[in-house]
Amino acid sequence: MARKQVIVDKKYDVIVCGGGTSGVAAAIASARGGASTLLIERVGALGGQLCFSGPPGFAFAHLFNPKGEQDAAGIIQEIHTRMLKEGHALPHLKPEHRLEGGYTFSYIDPDWFALTIFEMMEEEGVELLLHSLVVDVVQDGNKVTGVEVENTNGTMIIQGNIIIDCTGEGDIAVRAGALSEYVDKKTVQPHTISFTMDGVDWKELMNWIHKNPDQIVWFEHTLPHWSEERKEQAHQKALEFYKTCDDPALFGEIMGFTEFHKKGLETGEWHGCSGVGFFLTPREGGHIQAHMQHSSQVPEVLTDNAWDITKGEIVCRKQNILALKFFRKYIPGFKNAYLTRLCPELRMREGRRIMGDYKLTRDDVAVGKEFSDVIGKSHFKAGAHHTTDQNTIAQVEKVCPSDDGSYDIPYRCLVPLKVENMLIAGKHVSTDRDAYLRYLHQTMITGQAAGAAAAICVKKGISPRALEKNVSELQSTLKKQGAILDGTT
Repeated sequence: MARKQVIVDKKYDVIVCGGGTSGVAAAIASARGGASTLLIERVGALGGQLCFSGPPGFAFAHLFNPKGEQDAAGIIQEIHTRMLKEGHALPHLKPEHRLEGGYTFSYIDPDWFALTIFEMMEEEGVELLLHSLVVDVVQDGNKVTGVEVENTNGTMIIQGNIIIDCTGEGDIAVRAGALSEYVDKKTVQPHTISFTMDGVDWKELMNWIHKNPDQIVWFEHTLPHWSEERKEQAHQKALEFYKTCDDPALFGEIMGFTEFHKKGLETGEWHGCSGVGFFLTPREGGHIQAHMQHSSQVPEVLTDNAWDITKGEIVCRKQNILALKFFRKYIPGFKNAYLTRLCPELRMREGRRIMGDYKLTRDDVAVGKEFSDVIGKSHFKAGAHHTTDQNTIAQVEKVCPSDDGSYDIPYRCLVPLKVENMLIAGKHVSTDRDAYLRYLHQTMITGQAAGAAAAICVKKGISPRALEKNVSELQSTLKKQGAILDGTT
């Protein structure tokens, strides 16, 4: 029997492919710009890595640069403020021993985030099409005019003026003929399946940390260009924090447990593909849980190969079984801890990068480069690549702005080469490998910009590439939506 094809008779101004962090931000911004907006998502949940496959709860991190200036806001800040008011988030956590390294946390409850996003879709008038996979585009030459979708209805053809690829892997942009870059199998960052544990005796754990601060690894609290003296001062500040702090929520993350880790490697009770540790996830009523984001890491999995992805799903679950048993046996306070959440699918750290009219580079990050077509800012290090060894983070030379400030993200990174009427947002925007904008606050920044740009293009009757000639209205729109484009160093 032939597959049924359905031609949807409604044409949308903007179609957003993918309902992860970039996709929901894009859809909200597009709808606020007056565009009829359809968001298509392959599963029944919105929010992607923030509530479905990644690091729930702490992921609104890095909103403040090392100088203490907020350089990421807009829809991100709006959601945090809303959830904080409703009791589903904690205030911005800026621990003194980590703030100078630009590492801050803005905790949210992941399940309430998922519910909040659905509320916002309804409030903004975004139309949703869930349990639907965008498999191809409809084109007139190099102009994208719609998408092809597979779901229980059959094959659906839906027309749109502007298509935004927020798939995370750039699948739709590639099908449209966009150019991409990717690493090889030996180089690609490992992927993971996260899980969360509750029932932790936090008092027991804190007492152990106070007595064994040298067993905790406090990475990501210094900057690469600091002098050795300044780094040592930061280490001493962190050491004092671990000796005296009684509130685990203030830690943000607790990594290391170096002697236990060594023991697990010797006995085969730890898989050896990552270090040991966890992040903190807030739940209702001020409760916190331990979220294991790095307890499974699988190498040599390319995200454009379903066989590889399948291997990753299998291997990570095996590693997680080891990790659960290891935590209960060795880590103080975890004897009676239990599994409360296993993310249902692989968190894919590194995939294709779609090449656009500009490629953000490692050198741009290092000098804190400014662009006239800025649509957002970041300060996160270039070159921070995960590895499958006990260090978790590769020991490579990382760079960040030498003045401890921020760098600009240009609009041209969102406009794919060789394709018209399309924008890209999320971790696959146009960068070199080191400048990869894969962190969730960065994906929401590019998502919001893409959605706002798409609405303006529809209103003006121009292509996203034509908008590059004058981005002043886009920048004004983003600022009205709370985005930070200037005012930081």
